[in-house]
Amino acid sequence: MEPRSSVNFSGHQYLRQRLVLSILTGKNVRIDKIRSEDKDPGLRDYEVSLLRLLEKVTNGSVIEISVTGTAVLLKPGVVSGGPITHDCPLSRSIGYFLEPLIMIAPFSKKPFQLTLRGITTDENDLSVDLIRTVTLPHLQLFGISDGLELRIKRRGAPPEGGGEVQFLCPIVKEVKTLNFVDPGKIKRIRGIAHAVRVNPQFSNRMIDASRSVLNRFIPDIYLYSDVYKGDESGKSPGYALSLLAESTTCAIHCSEAVSTPGETPEDIALLATRALLSEIRHGGCVDRKHQSLVLLMMVLGSEDIGQCRMGEPSVRTIQFLRDIKIFFGSVFNITPVDPTDSSNTELLYSCLGTGYVNVNRSLA
Repeated sequence: MEPRSSVNFSGHQYLRQRLVLSILTGKNVRIDKIRSEDKDPGLRDYEVSLLRLLEKVTNGSVIEISVTGTAVLLKPGVVSGGPITHDCPLSRSIGYFLEPLIMIAPFSKKPFQLTLRGITTDENDLSVDLIRTVTLPHLQLFGISDGLELRIKRRGAPPEGGGEVQFLCPIVKEVKTLNFVDPGKIKRIRGIAHAVRVNPQFSNRMIDASRSVLNRFIPDIYLYSDVYKGDESGKSPGYALSLLAESTTCAIHCSEAVSTPGETPEDIALLATRALLSEIRHGGCVDRKHQSLVLLMMVLGSEDIGQCRMGEPSVRTIQFLRDIKIFFGSVFNITPVDPTDSSNTELLYSCLGTGYVNVNRSLA
């Protein structure tokens, strides 16, 4: 056997996306100088936990972590899927672990039946509500839909957590080519307000405050109050509001805000609402939180030109495009949607799909 090609990186940033690209391409990845200048050098507990989780969902992966924890080597195996349970540390929410797994789940040997326990909503990562209502519909654009589901069994607010979600994902042979260039007009706004281990009136207060702003723009607004009682509400008090706006062409923009000590439910609602309006103003067919997922699926698409209209890339997306070039050799052509209008910052991203085929599936 010829030795597999290896890719080297430095630093702790963008760890998740590099591990995902390594697993999908089968290339070894070595990441060194992980917080080497820090007072507390090396990998954090949640990063080690993510590596362990990737080890569970794959078969034959070899992960080597240096003694100091400042370097890690991943030799990826095949994505096996199946029923898996994992306890996430309380330093990051479930969204941190679920985001990279959503990227690799469709290309596994058996359909994913993943149970994750921990914090369901925090201010650092996507909450399970947004993953269920926004991230999964983005996968459906690529023909991954039958049996795709995220069930929120229990909620868990920081710091104690206690939440539990179940992620079910079908397997596909290959993904469809995306052609999504018409963002349409916003036709409806939906939202979920939840409050656990606090006064249930809090979710109604968030809904009223959010409506006071959104009612000026559009009549079709439905904000749902999600109530969890007893054990289902986790171990800590907390509340949050997740909002999403859907256009006539099924483009989705989303935002959320999570309770912090000293903030009233009204403050949280206004934060989320303004963030949603800002996201809509940013334009495009895909919101900033999901640019990486959509771009990756475009690269994995059939050998045809895929196009998508989005706003300006975030810093994370720019680095992701560079990493895609290193792992896949694919380059995106990015052009302004309307070169004559300087106020329009929307861009058209196009690339040739690699025709990625799920080889793990044929092993089943």
